[in-house]
Amino acid sequence: MPDELDRDVLDRFVRGDQDAFERLFRHFETDVHRWALRLVRDAGAAEDVVVEAFWRAYRGRARFDASRSFGAWMRRIATNVARDHLKKLPRPAAATAVDQIRAPARDLDRDRAVSLAFRRLPPKLQVVATLALIENAPYAEIADALDVPVGTVKSRVFRAVRALRKELARLGIDHD
Repeated sequence: MPDELDRDVLDRFVRGDQDAFERLFRHFETDVHRWALRLVRDAGAAEDVVVEAFWRAYRGRARFDASRSFGAWMRRIATNVARDHLKKLPRPAAATAVDQIRAPARDLDRDRAVSLAFRRLPPKLQVVATLALIENAPYAEIADALDVPVGTVKSRVFRAVRALRKELARLGIDHD
């Protein structure tokens, strides 16, 4: 996220000043979009996440502590909106024996299998796995965005990796 704006802008935002909000929006929009895109992996959905995140920020502005990082607060809000978005998406059903007969695992290419395995993760694990395993985001940054301890991030990454390995094995893909 870019450098924080001066405290006056943040104080005015908390009080509901429209100009301060617009200035914050212009200053942080690109970075919030980039963050959302990392999570939802779809440009159109990322734009929707940005709009909803800033709308939630404006509605919740009285709860913002102007002495804290606005960028970190926006990442946390955008993460929550992205997770809500992912929850609404239909998750591919786990493969059944009938599915495997129609589309044998050996016919699936590795990238498609990994993508499918990721989409089958619960949204909470999908967000953490995307940030940690694909985006290589530091655990501290992920913890800050999710407003959870670093230990929780580590635990979720461990659970996500275990679930991904299990799903990939079920699809017949080695995870060496």
